[in-house]
Amino acid sequence: MRRNPRDLQRYNASERANHWVVGICFILLALSGLAFFHPAFFPLTQLFGGGPWTRILHPYLGVVMMLFFVVMAGRFWKLNVIEPRDKEWLRNVRKMVDGNDHDMPEQGKYNGGQKVLFWGLVIGMVILFVSGLLMWRAWWTPPVTAVRLASLLHAVGAVWMIGLIIMHVYAAIWTRGTIRAMLYGTVTRAWAKQHHRGWYRQMTGDKS
Repeated sequence: MRRNPRDLQRYNASERANHWVVGICFILLALSGLAFFHPAFFPLTQLFGGGPWTRILHPYLGVVMMLFFVVMAGRFWKLNVIEPRDKEWLRNVRKMVDGNDHDMPEQGKYNGGQKVLFWGLVIGMVILFVSGLLMWRAWWTPPVTAVRLASLLHAVGAVWMIGLIIMHVYAAIWTRGTIRAMLYGTVTRAWAKQHHRGWYRQMTGDKS
C-alpha cells in the first residue's frame, strides 16, 4: 500500500507485531479450548495434531499470549486511563451508534469504549492465566476443589474474552479505516480528526 506522506502514524511495527501475536495466540487458544469444552467441538483437535497434542500445546500458547499481552498492556495502559471526557463519551455512545458521532465529546488516542474494552481484556487475561495455572497439572498437583473452581473460572473467563474480542473485531470493521491502522500503522488525517480529534490535534498541532 502506497503511503500518503500526510497520513498519521498510529502504531509502529513493533506495536503491530505485538498485537498480532496476541491475536493469533487467542484464536488458537479459543479453538483448542473449545475442543475440550464440548464433545461436538472435539474434531477441532485435528488442527493441532490430535487430542494429546492439543492438550499439551494449549497451556503453552496461553503463556506466550500472556507474556506478549503484558508487554502490550505495559505500552498502552497510560493511554487507557479513564478520564471525565471518556465517561461523557460513554454516556453519549448512542449518538455514535446512530451515526451522529460529530456531536461526541472530543477523544484522545482512544475513546471511552476502547478504554473500557482494554480494562475488560486485562481482567479477562488475569482470570484465564491464574485459573489456567491452577489447572496445569503437568507441573503440580493442586487440590481437586481448586482445580474444579479454576475450571469454572477458566470457562467463564474464556466466554468473557471471546465476547470482548468479537466486539473488538466488529467495532474495527464497523469504523472504516481502523483495520488499516493495525495492518499498515497509519490512518488518514480525516479519519483521525473525525474519530479522535484530541489525538489529531496533538499529532498535527491543528487547533481547528
